[in-house]
Amino acid sequence: MSKIILTGDRPTGKLHLGHYVGSLKNRVALQNEENTEIFVMIADQQALTDNADNPGKVIENITEVALDYLAVGLDPSRTTIFIQSQIPQLAELNMYYLNLVTVSRLHRNPTVKQEINDKKFGESIPAGFFTYPVSQAADITAFKATHVPVGEDQKPMLEQTREIVRDFNRIYNKDVLVLPEIILPPKDHARLVGIDGKGKMSKSLNNGIYLGDSEKDIKDKVMKMYTDPNHIRVEDPGQVEGNVVFKYLDIFDPRTDEVTELKEHYSRGGLGDVKLKKRLNEVMQEFLRPIRERREEFAKDKAEVYNMLKAGSEKAESVAASTLDEVKDAMGINYFKK
Repeated sequence: MSKIILTGDRPTGKLHLGHYVGSLKNRVALQNEENTEIFVMIADQQALTDNADNPGKVIENITEVALDYLAVGLDPSRTTIFIQSQIPQLAELNMYYLNLVTVSRLHRNPTVKQEINDKKFGESIPAGFFTYPVSQAADITAFKATHVPVGEDQKPMLEQTREIVRDFNRIYNKDVLVLPEIILPPKDHARLVGIDGKGKMSKSLNNGIYLGDSEKDIKDKVMKMYTDPNHIRVEDPGQVEGNVVFKYLDIFDPRTDEVTELKEHYSRGGLGDVKLKKRLNEVMQEFLRPIRERREEFAKDKAEVYNMLKAGSEKAESVAASTLDEVKDAMGINYFKK
């Protein structure tokens, strides 16, 4: 394989449209590329770094995330879908890499600093959460990933992985670990805001439309969407910029010419928010219906979903075990290897 990709999600809830726009859509496209192998990890260990007191939340969402993967078109015959905690080699690699990273370097990681602030840990930072950039490096290098798709906010995490790779190969004088390339979203990539318009779609902010939402849920959420607070009367000119409904139409409505006309009409006045939201509701219903139906079909046989995850985890463990063996050879600690 000329390209190996590692990506994944924390199983802290069902996946939403933000996940689809930000990563899932691209993963489906990548799995169809020639000479490309994809590993998709359900990162339950990473989720436990800040959910250790509520493991049930993580455990129950493993199946939910897997169902979302299958519903959007990830194919287990072309994409290896696995559970992080079922690959013990990742924890051992993490232990070796921790010796190559200083506490001060972890403190300087801007992504970690921001997330610590967002979660309001203060001085009570779980050690596992603080060191998860190193754990992420173990995940990436275990599968010799050549490319890792991330958003701009995760770029420092990948830079730290690259540092660990360079340091390991230099210290042990072996080119065992692969230096991964960062795949950033294209400059014109549309980041999906939440229905409240206050920031990105997020489970914690309760501002998301989920891939498995019912028709009623979708309609209710669309009708609550933030538009232009100054657009009080239908005849008033409306503001397109910052209007969440138009942001979603730009991404999901294939009739771009009509969307352009709607923007012009809204700007000059005479187009009401309710009519606009009804248009978006139709678009979202059409887009999400086949995903929801596939999800419901897969959910009828959750035992088979678990079999898929088990098979994927077994394959992933085999790959990680091979890498760990090479790492221990390079370090000179494969003491009893024949």
